[in-house]
This record gives sequence, C-alpha cells and structure tokens, in this order.
Amino acid sequence: MTRALERWRPGRDEGSAHGFDRRLLAPMMTGAALNPVNSSIISVSLVPIGAAFGSPPSRTAWLISALYLATAIGQPVMGRLIDLFGPRRLFLAGTALTGIAGVVGMLAPSLGMLVAARVLLGFGTCSGYPAAMYLIRSEARRTGEKSPAGVLTALAITTQTIAVVGPSVGGLLVGIGGWRATLAVNIPLALLGLYLGARRIPALPGTARTDGRPWVRSLDLPGMGLFAVALSCLLLFLMDIGSGAWWLLVLTLAAGAGFTWRELRAGEPFIDVRVLGGNLPLVATYGRALLCYVVTYAFLYGFTQWTEQGRGLSASQAGLVQLPLFATGIAVSALTGRRQAVRGKLLVGAVGQIVACALLLLLHGDSPVWMLLAVVVVLGVPQGLNGLALQNAVYHQSDGDRVGSSAGLLRTFGYLGAITASAANGAFFGQRADTGGLHHLAWFMLATSVLFLAVTVADRSLRGIGETSENDSQDDGENP
Repeated sequence: MTRALERWRPGRDEGSAHGFDRRLLAPMMTGAALNPVNSSIISVSLVPIGAAFGSPPSRTAWLISALYLATAIGQPVMGRLIDLFGPRRLFLAGTALTGIAGVVGMLAPSLGMLVAARVLLGFGTCSGYPAAMYLIRSEARRTGEKSPAGVLTALAITTQTIAVVGPSVGGLLVGIGGWRATLAVNIPLALLGLYLGARRIPALPGTARTDGRPWVRSLDLPGMGLFAVALSCLLLFLMDIGSGAWWLLVLTLAAGAGFTWRELRAGEPFIDVRVLGGNLPLVATYGRALLCYVVTYAFLYGFTQWTEQGRGLSASQAGLVQLPLFATGIAVSALTGRRQAVRGKLLVGAVGQIVACALLLLLHGDSPVWMLLAVVVVLGVPQGLNGLALQNAVYHQSDGDRVGSSAGLLRTFGYLGAITASAANGAFFGQRADTGGLHHLAWFMLATSVLFLAVTVADRSLRGIGETSENDSQDDGENP
C-alpha cells in the first residue's frame, strides 16, 4: 500500500516530486487512531465500570456521550484551526491532551471524574483525522497526484481496524489490569504520537499566515459558541428523552437558527453554510454518515453490553466475539480500497446493515456462540465499505481550501450518530442490557438502516464520484 509513497525531503523542488511521502503515514495513522480506540475500547468497560461505581447502563451511557459531544464540537473546530494554521502544532497539542486525559481517567475516583476525563479525551483526539486529511490534500497538491486511493484506503483501514479490534484489546486489558487499564493505554499512545508528529509532520503554512491578520480575527468564535450550545442541548435532550424536557429541543432549534444566521453573515464563517447550501451532495453525505454510524455504534455498545449481561460472557470473551468483525472489515476494505467509486459500496453496506440488524432479532440469552459470530461477520461487510466510501465522498465533494474542516464535519455527523445510538442504548436497556432491550434496539437499528438505503438509492450525485479518478489511477503505475 505504501510502495508508491515517496520519501519527503525538505527543500525538494515541488515540480519534481512524484508520489506521496510515506514518512507521513505513521503519524497520520497514529493520530487518526486515537479517537476510534477510545470510542470502541470503552464498550467492554461499561459493565465493570458500572459495577465499580454502582451505576446502571442509563448512567454509564454518559461515558459514551461525553466523548462524542466533545468530538462532535471539537472536530470541525480543530479542522478549521488546521486549515488556518497548518497541522503540526495542533496535532501535537491534541495528542498531548490525550495523554493528560489518560492520566486523569486512570486515577478517576468517581463516575463524574471519569466522564470529565472522557470529555478531555474527546477534545484531545480531535486533531488527528483533520490533520491527516489536510496532509493528504497537501501532498496531492505538491505531487500533482489527484487520486490518492492507497493513502485514503490506508487511513480508512487504520480507523476501522482500531474501532473493531478495540473491544478485543479492551477485554484483554480489563482482564489484566481492570477497567482503568483501558484509560491508561492512552498514555503510551500519546507519547508515540508526540514523537512521530514532532519528527515527521512538516510545518506547513495555513491560510491564516498569508494575510498578516491577527489569528483571533480568523476565528468565528460566536459561530463556534452557538454550534456548541446547539449540540450540548441536543445531547441533553436525547440522553433523557423520556423526561419530557422539550425546552431543551427548543433551545437546540433556537441555537441552530442563531448559528445559521451568524454563519450567513460572517466574513470568515466557522462552517460556511452558504457553501454547504450550494453543495447538496456533500450535505447528503453528512446525512448518510449520521444514519450509518447510528447503526454502527448502537451495535458496538449495545451488542457488546448484551453479550456480557444478557448472554453471560466475560469482558474478555465479549471482546473476542468482536474479532471476526475486525477480520471481515479489514479484508473488505483492502479488497475494495483501490476502487474509489462510492455508490456501489454504500448500497452493499446498507443491505449488509439491514441483514445484520434482522439477525439480532434471532438472538436470545441461550443462543450458541456461533450465532453471535455469524451476526458479527455479516456486519463486518458494511464495516469495511461504508467508512471508506463516506471518506472518499467527502474528499471529492469538499472545497480544497476547507478539506480539514470538511473532514472534521464528517466526523461530527458520525458522532451525532454515536450520540443518538448512546441515547437509544440507555433508553432500551434501562437498568440492564437484557434480550428484550436488545430486540427493541435491533428494530430501531433496522429502521435506520432502511432509511440509509433509501437515501443512498435516491442520490444520483453518487454515480460519478471516483469513476474518473479510478480510470486515471489504472493508467498510473505509481498508484498504491
């Protein structure tokens, strides 16, 4: 995959450069992996954390939502900062914050402190993925290579690998050092990221350095604030939807309207809603990401909790059950990664999600392990297709000058899906992750999957994405 990625040398003439700098792959992958590892590794820790602090699933769900609220807000903010100032310093700052959060979480004396550590983790892990997408675009400009299929595939496989293998690693860590080990793992990962980022990421200039204006004036702070208020109110409403706190939904709509009004009038908006309004295919991709990740994360957390409480497996066993998901997802991504056309991947991925959700309805407390593995294998197919297709779609649909913030916004919509999934898990499971709750969750996931398929079939703009680049890459022996 990295064979065609040529080594970057400072001072090299840009016109003579051929191939992507393969030295960038290690920091890109390490940074992009920090968020999915913390997203997935917690899935097998929820039950032992709940036992340690005497908290039911409805309360431990905040460990999921806190991370995703921070990342949903932080990803586009960090992406915009990377667009303005370049990736290196922000990558290093975010990675350092991740290590600090690992220390806080490892020593947390209460569930509240642990939730605070997860918020820090959310903000700390925000820089990796936008920085990677910025570097890919920067290398494309430097080399003249327009279709970095191998690089995008490597990035997608990395995030998918970590997301899927996370439960297995988490189960192993819980067995060795208890649930605190799943927080402590961030310390060595952060140190590795700091080393690689400092040694290999070049100090690329951002757009803010070209006009000589103070950096604060390049930031749309009111827009960022309204965006954060809207998402926070939405999360609070979703996490306790049964309480009837509709005023939170009203605040969400009001803050959202204020955010839109502000962005339409800002000289340098945080999120250029005018561009989004004129780029409906990109908006549709963000909507598909939300639907896709509702199903992905509802399964990751809901199914894993059920295997421990409803099926009676240990944390280590529950993690091992997820391994076929890892193997299938990676195999599918590797086999299809060189093909950049996204429509076929999304269609097959949507059908795969529908089949997997239907299979969940067949599971019971005494179901044999081979049935659990069958469900996991089926879901591995869309796991390997959807993330890669959505990433490629954003790369081709977004404005080149805002690729960092566009990539961050893709993650934001994915995390909105995760927040919705977390709220659904808390609502359907209540005090215990039993089989009845799993079946109710499966019906919710099935309806979401059908909607995902419907909006994909209806979107004609997907037909041309990647097809031209794909034909070009077949004529270019340098492509990975």
